[in-house]
Amino acid sequence: MSTKVFVDGQEGTTGLKIFEYLSQRADVEILRIDEAKRKDVEERRRLINASDVTFLCLPDVASRESASLVDNGRTVLIDASTAFRTHADWAYGLPELTRAQREKVRNAKRIAVPGCHASAFVLAMRPLVEAGLVAPEFAAHSYSLTGYSGGGKSMIAEYEAGGNARLMSPRPYALGLKHKHLPEMAFHGGLKDAPLFTPIVGPFYKGLAVTTYYTPSQLARSAKPEDVVALFAEYYAGEKFVRVMPFNAEANLDNNAFDVQANNDTNRVDLFVFGNDEQFVTVARLDNLGKGASGAAVQCMNLAIGAAEDTGLKG
Repeated sequence: MSTKVFVDGQEGTTGLKIFEYLSQRADVEILRIDEAKRKDVEERRRLINASDVTFLCLPDVASRESASLVDNGRTVLIDASTAFRTHADWAYGLPELTRAQREKVRNAKRIAVPGCHASAFVLAMRPLVEAGLVAPEFAAHSYSLTGYSGGGKSMIAEYEAGGNARLMSPRPYALGLKHKHLPEMAFHGGLKDAPLFTPIVGPFYKGLAVTTYYTPSQLARSAKPEDVVALFAEYYAGEKFVRVMPFNAEANLDNNAFDVQANNDTNRVDLFVFGNDEQFVTVARLDNLGKGASGAAVQCMNLAIGAAEDTGLKG
């Protein structure tokens, strides 16, 4: 029997990508809203309540409105906005977060999909906090390099119009250090305070890598970079969508440089450690439209409907 799915906000980048994933599946029936009724509250209410799963691909205020329209105990909401990512009544849609998280997602009726930068940061930070290697008081310093598709349709149009030389260089943003992903990065990373974090958009469509800096004096106990790799490998053993790469391996690089786009068109996160005994960095790489957004949403849906977690997703 097919699962009835509605995408509220079907014209956005995340919504379109979810449609792309689901259109390949025979076990899903997509409920479509008439173009003229996309902002009709009663029509959206009808489709949300007719669905088994509704994806909310909307701004925060609109997501909260849509969540309020559910009047049954059956429909699963999977929200891609920042509205509910630290809300106690919503499961954080990162099954790999802890040993208990997958079952929380599987049994939840309300699931908040992580932000793209947050997914990468949290997957590299939480194991270190859980193991006691990093204290919750740790002052993290991180940056993210990401493709322009993360900026949505207007940014995509600006880049793809061409003819603007200033867009051909990396462009740091959110320099007020108040990026919208910071609350979830701290909360789900296991830290008391948000990291000092700067995202940088580059002249490529998609791909993302978050880098975080460490020195031994900052760690709660003695450890070398190789120990961090071993810790990652143990923490994520058996995970289909997390791959831990060997320390400082030449194979991790492309002509001595890091390839931010190497996980594109997958739902996989690769974790790296580079450096030496005096200082090192962790790097988490993913497709910002895949595991960083739509792929993660579909992964959560698979758990919620009892399908194989990797159905329709590339590891």
